Amino acid sequence: MASASSANLNAVRETMDVLLEISRLLNTGLDMESLSICVRLCEQGINPEALSAVIKELRKASESLKTLNCF
Repeated sequence: MASASSANLNAVRETMDVLLEISRLLNTGLDMESLSICVRLCEQGINPEALSAVIKELRKASESLKTLNCF
């Protein structure tokens, strides 16, 4: 039983490593924690396109706030 659990954990880690590498190749700017959250949200049924749109909007808002704080 422990070996099956260990094998499952290794498979999850490998999958996340591959997803992180794809994320880096695509220059998403997501770190492992953010990517993991996105994966969990998608597993819970969140629409990936909607999630992507929200992330883009949050980044725009963050950049706007940064430029406002520069003055």
